[in-house]
Amino acid sequence: MNDRERFIACVLGEPVDRPPYWLYWGPWRTTWERWRREGMPEEFTDFGKVRAQFGPDSGPAGVDVNCGPCPKFERTVLAEDDEYVTFIDHWGIKRRDYKGGESMSQFLEFPIKSRADWLTYRDERMDGDDPRRLEGNWPQQCADARARGVSIRLGYYPDVGIFGSVRWLLGDEECLLAFYTMPDLVREIMEHMTDLYLTVFAKVLREVRVDEIHIWEDMCGRQGPLISPKHWEEFMGPCYRRIKALAREHDVPVMSVDTDGQPDLITPPMMGAGVNMMFPMEVAAGCDVNVFRGKYPTLGMMGGIDKRALAAGAEAIDRDLERVAPAVAAGRYIPDLDHGIPDDVSYENYCYYARRLKELVGKE
Repeated sequence: MNDRERFIACVLGEPVDRPPYWLYWGPWRTTWERWRREGMPEEFTDFGKVRAQFGPDSGPAGVDVNCGPCPKFERTVLAEDDEYVTFIDHWGIKRRDYKGGESMSQFLEFPIKSRADWLTYRDERMDGDDPRRLEGNWPQQCADARARGVSIRLGYYPDVGIFGSVRWLLGDEECLLAFYTMPDLVREIMEHMTDLYLTVFAKVLREVRVDEIHIWEDMCGRQGPLISPKHWEEFMGPCYRRIKALAREHDVPVMSVDTDGQPDLITPPMMGAGVNMMFPMEVAAGCDVNVFRGKYPTLGMMGGIDKRALAAGAEAIDRDLERVAPAVAAGRYIPDLDHGIPDDVSYENYCYYARRLKELVGKE
């Protein structure tokens, strides 16, 4: 089987020679700096070269089209000193980043505070038919990936999300409050963004055979989802079903969602609306791929290996790989880390993990 065939068969629960061997999640910037200090070979100038030494399967190739603001906001630095940089990102969000280490941005201001703001933003930057969305050499890039036996993914972080787009526009707390104070605005934004995605996706699907439609949400914490299953079904369910209908029309077999945290409560409505793959299954948030496999036997999963084990050393790595082995054997599961590699992970430990994961999936 080639990498594309193996990925699709694994997620759909079809006969497969072995699970995919992915090394999907890369290191933090500070992790990379640590690895350099620890003697990582100089010729490894990026994570792709680190991965290549272990011979992993190819993960999905993304379709390089614009599904977010178009035109994008130009990144503008507003203030900078030795510790912090404050800037406007491509969504128009005012953010403050710490320069000395890896951390989430401090989000200072979001672009939408009223329906009038949304209407202006929508008209200026959210036209799904803007021809600039399809600029670039993506048809040839996808053809090349297909020729190499690599799967094609349509949709990406952070520009394709139903909850995700409302969160980016209104802000985390403001978004959640808006479900009660401005529900019509939340619904309007979600419906418009779905229209936009479907418009762009349909144009891509006329040119390219796509294997996966991907939606980024990040709508859960360790205690569970940020909205109730009822709200998910009411506000997001219709949007997901429209996307799934397009996927069926074009024989796209996988519809995946990326959300951090613990998504158990919203997994049933997601699956009911067409989702058949989820990641990264964060262990620190209480996600256990063995439990999820028992509760949701038709759900494809990726991730679920505790990144914290890599900091603890070889014995901890072996224990965690042994922990996920039943889910690997049960199928529909791509074992991988549950997020990016933090800077308490040594280069030696990462290499040990990569070799042991290769043994677990049975790649020669």
